[in-house]
Amino acid sequence: MNGFIRTVLGDIPPESLGVCYGHEHIYGQPPPRYAEPDLMLTDESAAIAEMQALYAAGGRAMVEMTTPDYGRNAAAMQRISRASGIHLIAATGYNKEKFSAPFLQDASVDELADRFIAEVTTGMDGTDARAGVIKGSSTLDTISPLAEKLFRAVAKAHHATGAPISTHTEAGTMALEQVALLRSEGVDPARIIIGHMDRKLERDLHLQLAATGVTLSYDQISKTKYYPDEARADLLAELIAAGHGHQLVLGGDTARRSYWLSGGGHGYSYILTHFVPLLKARGVSATALAELLVSNPARVLTFQFRT
Repeated sequence: MNGFIRTVLGDIPPESLGVCYGHEHIYGQPPPRYAEPDLMLTDESAAIAEMQALYAAGGRAMVEMTTPDYGRNAAAMQRISRASGIHLIAATGYNKEKFSAPFLQDASVDELADRFIAEVTTGMDGTDARAGVIKGSSTLDTISPLAEKLFRAVAKAHHATGAPISTHTEAGTMALEQVALLRSEGVDPARIIIGHMDRKLERDLHLQLAATGVTLSYDQISKTKYYPDEARADLLAELIAAGHGHQLVLGGDTARRSYWLSGGGHGYSYILTHFVPLLKARGVSATALAELLVSNPARVLTFQFRT
């Protein structure tokens, strides 16, 4: 595979990525008005221990989707990556409007795109750590004017840098609309990851999305408050059987301390130790599992050209 994947410690060849989760959080915090103890992922020592446990289970990389409006800290990500051996692919762009409105409302599309381009090509948060994906986000059941502006800026930065695009959908809504908006800006669907689709486990919707050529991110694994993992595994197995196995990535969106091993949760290794066996029990082959965990992330995270 040609090209490169951009991590916080530098560019790596795609074949060096290994088992990779498509949408995670390891360091960050919400704005003060939304702060609560469980959302404060600011303990580097604890984060390193969680990443070391993932490494021991066979994990090697994750896309760290924390953006500036949610307390992104690129220097901390670099330290965590060095100490754990886990490749971290960081995000530029912004989260949903609840957090990002102050960053979006007074900026033009061009100004936003320039911010994202600089973070991909120069560095984030005053460091030399460069972003490896560009994040666009929408809110529940609508793409607001601010979100539309954000997505158009994301598309412009993508065209300027070759960086892949990864999105936040609120509860899986507006996925097709996100794709349509990005396509209207000339973005190849093969360069798009649509996030949180296992918050809306509707077979026809997922088949419609897959038909566009985008990658679907099943990244709420272990969160039974939304759906049982058996239901996620059932639909994944069906999509794989329908020929869409090359368009799927997995993750946990592990953004609370209570999800960590140290907080009494399943930890980041849960996907490998508990969810993969559910897929195997549904007849998903070793080859298909390698696509979900290794080759699909490597393909979709690879830059189109060097920046």
